[in-house]
Amino acid sequence: MRIIQATLEHLDLIAPLFVKYREFYGELAYPDSSRAFLEKRLRRKESVIYLALSDDDDSRLLGFCQLYPSFSSLSLKRVWILNDIFVAEDARRQLVADHLIKTAKKMAKETQAVRMRVSTSSNNDAAQKTYESIGFREDKQFKNYILPINSD
Repeated sequence: MRIIQATLEHLDLIAPLFVKYREFYGELAYPDSSRAFLEKRLRRKESVIYLALSDDDDSRLLGFCQLYPSFSSLSLKRVWILNDIFVAEDARRQLVADHLIKTAKKMAKETQAVRMRVSTSSNNDAAQKTYESIGFREDKQFKNYILPINSD
C-alpha cells in the first residue's frame, strides 16, 4: 500500500469512503454535502488528509485519515487532532490504519507538534486497541466535555 497526501484531484476518490465513514457513526449519507465539506477543507487547506492506496490499483482507496491543526496554550506548541480515520471494509486487518497513523505522526513531528489527539466512540474496541498499540494513551489529566450548539 502507498500513503499519499490528498489534494483536490483526489476528491472523487475520497468522497464515497467519507460517506461510509459518516454512516458508520450513524449519520445520514448526504453525499453532495459530504463532498462539499471535504472540498472546502482541501481548498482552504484547513485539514490534512492522508490516503492509503492499493499498490496494484491507484483508484482503489483502502482508507483515509483527516487531521485538523490546533494549538496548546500550555505548551505553546501545535497539536494535531486526528479527527477522522476509516478503513474500507474489504481492507480491514491489513494494518491500513496503522500506516495512516504512522504517516500522520511523522507529519506531526515534522511540524514540531507536541502531540496528536484522537477520540472514538466508547464502544469502538477495535479502534481503541489500534490507537493504544501505536502509542496513544488515554488522557488521565483532562476530562473532555462537549457543548452542542444547535440543540436548543
